[in-house]
Amino acid sequence: MRIANRVALVTGASSGIGEATALRLAGAGARLVLHGRDRGRLSALAERTGGLAVSGDLAEPGAVERLAAEADRLGGGVDILVNNAGVGWAGPFGEMAPADIERLVAVNLVAPMRLTRALLPGMRDRGDGHVMFVTSIAGRTGVAGEAVYSASKAGLDAFAESLRLETRGTGVGIGVLVPGVVQTEFFQRRGRPYERRRPRPLPVERVADLLVGAIAAGGAERYAPGWLRLPVAVRGAAPGLYRRLAARFG
Repeated sequence: MRIANRVALVTGASSGIGEATALRLAGAGARLVLHGRDRGRLSALAERTGGLAVSGDLAEPGAVERLAAEADRLGGGVDILVNNAGVGWAGPFGEMAPADIERLVAVNLVAPMRLTRALLPGMRDRGDGHVMFVTSIAGRTGVAGEAVYSASKAGLDAFAESLRLETRGTGVGIGVLVPGVVQTEFFQRRGRPYERRRPRPLPVERVADLLVGAIAAGGAERYAPGWLRLPVAVRGAAPGLYRRLAARFG
């Protein structure tokens, strides 16, 4: 897909993968609508990229619909949607408060569905567009201590795959980025820092390059890093072996 002069909406653009992706899209010539919760950081990014900032919390009632309407009004129609906004929570499931469960599912799964529902018809009418979902390796394999987060990302994966089948032949591409450990503030915000020596976190710029490259190429999915395909393949081909290895190595 041609990116230059297209209107791209990036959620979760205040930091991390969203911020790096916005910078890459701007470098490719896209016109940006940026969404995030940190108004100060979002405004600074908008000034740096020439984009339009729309701050807000996607967990709040009506926030998705307001964002979609504002993005359409400011941009004149969204051509590229990057569903990147997400929250995490780490710890035993029994210690997770009901409010945290609802918020995580609302931001990670329901909001991307509703935002896509609002903006996809315009893309289909124009016969051109791309919707990218940032999921997680946790949604493909499951992770102890992140049961709800893993479930929300698995649901997003299944939604994207189903939508890809529905939009076939319409000119609208549906893509998924499946990242592993990335150098962002995500781990601190989820309540548990990343303390393992391996795998080493990927630079966020590399992940953004893969994401924007997937949009340009129209690919169905990209792993970051690519070797993450291996545990997913083992889980599919030999689930018993995978579970034994996961129990031993984490």
